[in-house]
Amino acid sequence: MRVGVLAIQGDYDKHIVACAVIGERAIEVRTATDLDQVDRLIIPGGESTTVGLLLQRFGLGDAIIERAQAGMPIWGTCMGMIIMAARVENHQQYSLGLLDITVRRNAFGAQVHSFEDEVAVTFLARPVTGVFIRAPIVVVHGPSVQPIALYGQQIVGVQCGKLVGTAFHPELTSDTQFHKWFLEL
Repeated sequence: MRVGVLAIQGDYDKHIVACAVIGERAIEVRTATDLDQVDRLIIPGGESTTVGLLLQRFGLGDAIIERAQAGMPIWGTCMGMIIMAARVENHQQYSLGLLDITVRRNAFGAQVHSFEDEVAVTFLARPVTGVFIRAPIVVVHGPSVQPIALYGQQIVGVQCGKLVGTAFHPELTSDTQFHKWFLEL
């Protein structure tokens, strides 16, 4: 298995380290050629407007969409979930439209309101520590999308087949159970 982490902006290195901790080598993906070398992709946190512009400008977004349609597992964390969303509430920006969800950016507030707390994930035996940094929430999801993580009453994790989005950053903790699950997906 070859794991790729989108490495054009954001905290991609932390996902590479988390994969290494569980014995999987992950490579940086910056081009469509890089994407051709991997079996699954992680889209990390970062700044969604900037990443969207870069994906669009260099054609990598179209390549990711094609791979998703062909069945490649893709997991987006925080900004990655925003980029994977079909709609971004009250905001016009490029997105891949892979998940039939509407997200609200910065739903928990600005950077100074960042926090971490336990998040129950439906298929994991124990909660994960979720790091929320200007995190989005899912405000609407289509019938093909299943909520997999809630924080209070807010949907902070979804899955549609092999496509996964989380509003939080498990890669910023030492807990690798979510990475293990995604790599087995």
